[in-house]
Amino acid sequence: MTSMPVRRTFARGLWRITGWTFVGEPPTEPAGILVGAPHTSNWDFVVMLAITWRSGIHARFLAKKSLFATPLGFLTRGMGGIPVDRGNPGGLVAELTARVASGEQFFVVIAAEGTRSRGEFWKSGFYRLAVDSGLPISLGFVDRSTRTAGFGPTFRPSGDVAADMDLVRAFYADKGGIHSRNRTEARLREEPSGTEPT
Repeated sequence: MTSMPVRRTFARGLWRITGWTFVGEPPTEPAGILVGAPHTSNWDFVVMLAITWRSGIHARFLAKKSLFATPLGFLTRGMGGIPVDRGNPGGLVAELTARVASGEQFFVVIAAEGTRSRGEFWKSGFYRLAVDSGLPISLGFVDRSTRTAGFGPTFRPSGDVAADMDLVRAFYADKGGIHSRNRTEARLREEPSGTEPT
């Protein structure tokens, strides 16, 4: 597993080679949920890794528990994977809060759209995980039209889902991802009926 200085140097070199521009300021919180959106391509994961590596952020991501029992398990864990037992979702919250309480500093990267294809709603897992764990939400983005990627605001869920998602929608309104045609509007099924995207 490469060290953080090596990762940061690699990521900065990647930005120079590709001609993309990094924008925004990394979250100042030591740990949290990092939303990666719009999620429209297989390259999104690579770009989000480059964003976190450039910023010196320890990124973790969620993967199904069975994957860690395969030959790829060592690589998955080495890249920051956290095994998820889908039959015990509460166990994930307990594990994350225990890690934070022990002083571990990391951001769990979540593609909130849940699919690279255009859909009607985002998955609400990132929001529920933030509420249940007490971790803040930071917004990360990729936008091919401006060749920019980086960070937006960080906030703690207020409990008013519609108001919180209005903030999220406003930030992502002009960001199209790698393939803008696949972009899903930032909206949750759990929002009150009648809530419209901005």
